Amino acid sequence: MINIIDNFKISELKNTKYINPIKVTFSQNGKEKTWEAVKSHDSVSILLYHKEKESFLLVKQFRAPVYLNDNSITFTYELCAGLIDKEKSIEEIVIEEIDEECGYKVHINDISKITSFHTNVGISGAKQYLYFATIDESMKIHQGGGINDEEIELFFLPLNECDDFIFDEKKAKTPGLMFSFYWFLKNKEKLGF
Repeated sequence: MINIIDNFKISELKNTKYINPIKVTFSQNGKEKTWEAVKSHDSVSILLYHKEKESFLLVKQFRAPVYLNDNSITFTYELCAGLIDKEKSIEEIVIEEIDEECGYKVHINDISKITSFHTNVGISGAKQYLYFATIDESMKIHQGGGINDEEIELFFLPLNECDDFIFDEKKAKTPGLMFSFYWFLKNKEKLGF
């Protein structure tokens, strides 16, 4: 994936759609404190394992906040994921994201919840729900890539390369992605792999 990023500018955020920057004041052990925070949506992420390819299906995409901190990083490796911002169950959102981003049709009974955890605890503390599903080519319904102006590239990572991938600092990735690999490796016999 080649990304050419131009005209990158920083400006004041007004009338936000997905996040709400706030100042929090509180008393901790009798001492008054303030904290800058961001109120944001909770999210889902899904570890997808392709049985025929013996690979994880990841997504690669440009993330402006990462680029803001290091303009040599023009994309990140991530799990299929999305915001919980609709009047749907978490499981329905999981199925929708797999379809939109990756192009696979997975039945709601074929997803498994791994766990949930809080992300960006120093700034937003939003909750992420982590799921797992297996896929194969019979489930492929379109090319994926996201909706609207999302520019998502699909990336298959062979199972036998995930250990090296976890510790490759040249590949920008999320802690949730690395944790999900750990979970899979710890449970792969129970999962039948």
